[in-house]
Amino acid sequence: MRVALLSYRSKPHCGGQGVYVRHLSRELALLGHQVEIFSGQPYPELDQVAIDAGVTITKVPSMGLYDEPDPFRTPRPGEYRDWIDVLEVGSMWTASFGEPLTFSLRVARLLKERRDDFDIVHDNQCLGYGLLDIQKAGFPLIATIHHPITRDRTLAVKAAKGWRKITAWRWHSFLRMQGRVSRRIPELLTVSRSSEVDIRKAFDIPSGRITTIPLGVNTEVFRPGVERVPGRVVCVASADAPLKGVSYLLEAVAKLSAERQVELVLVSKLDPNGPSAKMIDELAIGDKVRVVSGLEDDEMAELLASAEVACVPSLYEGFSLPAVEAMSCATPLVATRAGAIPEVVGTEQEAALLVPPRDSEKLAQSIGRLLDDAELRGRLGEGGRRRVEERYSWAAVAAKTAAHYETVLDRVARATAS
Repeated sequence: MRVALLSYRSKPHCGGQGVYVRHLSRELALLGHQVEIFSGQPYPELDQVAIDAGVTITKVPSMGLYDEPDPFRTPRPGEYRDWIDVLEVGSMWTASFGEPLTFSLRVARLLKERRDDFDIVHDNQCLGYGLLDIQKAGFPLIATIHHPITRDRTLAVKAAKGWRKITAWRWHSFLRMQGRVSRRIPELLTVSRSSEVDIRKAFDIPSGRITTIPLGVNTEVFRPGVERVPGRVVCVASADAPLKGVSYLLEAVAKLSAERQVELVLVSKLDPNGPSAKMIDELAIGDKVRVVSGLEDDEMAELLASAEVACVPSLYEGFSLPAVEAMSCATPLVATRAGAIPEVVGTEQEAALLVPPRDSEKLAQSIGRLLDDAELRGRLGEGGRRRVEERYSWAAVAAKTAAHYETVLDRVARATAS
């Protein structure tokens, strides 16, 4: 099949959406399908295997309004190319995140002239109004929703103070559009049963319209073998946002550091003036916390394999790739009972000790318990690796996704014939 894979943002090495595009495109191509990625920045980075298999990238540049080193900038007059650029800037000026909408409009314009080039269009959580134009142009369409961003909005509004609550709500105003568009797309994919339930409730999707295909991990890259560093705890948080629960882990590390040697390696890009950076200073744990970002897959795998414990303190997850990557490295987990995490890691202490979300005391107790018990660490680590090998691989994800493409195309063929 000839697949147009759409992704309005494709951060290559962290965040479920960008990782999904990188690996799904490669594995689909290895199955013999032709894949062209249409992406806004940050653009995906393809490995040599994907390039050799024929995966290509068509860049669909946004205005880059949120990029470092000048986020929320006002573009110069000469930067505007058309009315979509004006719409994107206007959305920012009115405190709304406009990229899902404007990306969808740009990619619909690009695909309008290429109807004969693709058998199916697969959207990756953009869900912008432009997708309806793609559908009207005759393209069979499918969309992946990793989780409903309504959860992010609820937590962001709750964490905001005063008038910033209005800003947090306005920023997520694109959710109304995503709900409307998702109800118009006949076939949807998601990554866990938990997400499926939440999406149906959040966007009022009828039962039977969503198929669950979990995410995967490269077990040849994410594998055990590196010497463990005593006292090292690793947490991967793709965003410095309340949803990731980093503040509760920092409180737990402060409690632990009073009684033992502990090092937290936080894989994230922190705003120097953001909540996590401020909390590190307030708790006086700067010498216990190391923040890193921009790691390649092999560097991330080595870091996870070097930890005695990995932690996922999130308040909600639609899947949790960091948990699966840690399990693949045979690194025992302390994780919250939030969203899809129990579904991913198991509930019977197979790979993780589970704690309630928002409970720094229980996080500290469980991390301390693992650091003190080598036998338990070994058992959970082995259980996690075994669970990954049995359930999660990108090759299996691609095969199931391609099979679903066939289902969509069969449905379209039957509708055309009738």
